[in-house]
Amino acid sequence: MIRFILVALTLLSFLVLSIPILLFEAVLGKFDPEAKDRQCLAVVQTMFRLLLWLAGTKVTVEGAENIPKDQAVLFVGNHRSYFDVLIGYTTVPGLLGFVAKKEMLRYPLLNIWMVNVHCLFLDRKDIRAGLKSILTGVERVKEGISIWIFPEGTRNDHEDLLDLLPFKEGSLKIADKSGCPVIPVAMVGNSAIFEDHIPRMVPQKVRVRYGQPIYLKELPRELKKKSGAYVRDVIIEMLRQMQGEESDEGARS
Repeated sequence: MIRFILVALTLLSFLVLSIPILLFEAVLGKFDPEAKDRQCLAVVQTMFRLLLWLAGTKVTVEGAENIPKDQAVLFVGNHRSYFDVLIGYTTVPGLLGFVAKKEMLRYPLLNIWMVNVHCLFLDRKDIRAGLKSILTGVERVKEGISIWIFPEGTRNDHEDLLDLLPFKEGSLKIADKSGCPVIPVAMVGNSAIFEDHIPRMVPQKVRVRYGQPIYLKELPRELKKKSGAYVRDVIIEMLRQMQGEESDEGARS
């Protein structure tokens, strides 16, 4: 419970005390947008690393070599924790924006920071607005900003790690329309930080594995039609392998 209080108070304090920073970045953005992007990302990454440390979370990154260094990508991952966003921003190189639900715009100061680090806000009930968000995501990718999406649409609380919710087929439109590669992402141990025993936060080791790039245009025709289901199967297999590795390691110890 103490860790939860520390994390919550630190986040709230940051949001309030960062008002001068937001004002400075707003002015800087008018003269040097690239500098603003770099600085906002650096601030957010520093804060997220602090929050992960306060929560007692140690993150192990695997497959970082699979992330292209010369182009933006669409990261597609399983989603079991609020901390998934923190893990994403602190382990991915370069500029990155997450696809978030429109309701996140309700939270003052937090919403400004989310905009500053290129988050997209998806209205699930308005098809036209949703399409606009996808097109914005395509433009971001073309500008060199990677996008991260959770195609399950919400946090998955199923007991079985491999029991992913169905992937929404439209979730990969950004990659389809921009031609950028899809990087499948599998996380293990993320829900054990907080969601498995709310409101307590406990020290936890989290593994995040970045899979090999998937180019949707290179998939066979039958897989292109259901690319979401295909990528879902890829992530499930990654999770299965990670579970097997942990079981083998436990048996050796």
